[in-house]
Amino acid sequence: MIDVLVVDDDARVARVNAAYVTKLPGFRVTATAHSAAEALAVLDGRPVDLVLLDHYLPDENGLAAIRELRARGHQCDVIMVTAARDVATVQAAMRHGALQYLVKPFNFAGLRTKLEAYAALRRTLEGGGEAEQAEVDRIFGTLAAGAVAPDLPKGHSPTTAELVRQALLAAAGPLSTQELAERTSVSRQTAQRYLKLLERTGRVRLSLRYGETGRPEHRYTWVSSP
Repeated sequence: MIDVLVVDDDARVARVNAAYVTKLPGFRVTATAHSAAEALAVLDGRPVDLVLLDHYLPDENGLAAIRELRARGHQCDVIMVTAARDVATVQAAMRHGALQYLVKPFNFAGLRTKLEAYAALRRTLEGGGEAEQAEVDRIFGTLAAGAVAPDLPKGHSPTTAELVRQALLAAAGPLSTQELAERTSVSRQTAQRYLKLLERTGRVRLSLRYGETGRPEHRYTWVSSP
């Protein structure tokens, strides 16, 4: 299980985010906190694997909280979950070691793709040993965001394309159109449209799974940007 600490100054938002986390297999919320001091007290008492960290806290901001938890020797991973969207804060979060950055408001699908990508990253890293370039690319690919296709045709959303990419990256194997639709909370028709686009541009590989009867099922795997 991946133990998660949810930190948000708004108790209602913290409860919602915690409920989102607990809906995902393999994750559990061990505590919530509403200030940097509370979060650090939790970590001092019981280490966790992942912190979902708000930036706007009543005592100090999320970046300062990251600095302090590192100073105290805590090695937990951090995903920023915040309304702060200025580029300076995003850049500073990256430099402080945040693995992901999720801008409020978001829905369950948005958080799920981040957490599933994080789980995929942990599975890859737990293998240990040395990594070939392809494996290194896969590790960093689980963390990359927002660069699916800068040349998307008119009528296609970069946000939706990114949801598709992260869902495929987080999957343990190829996904069908229906499975992808369920993981991203988009319609089956939308999922199919984006999969076909990404296949045409070489970012997704199509494979066929044959059953006993009927047409073969189309299944899709993320490969890389061409």
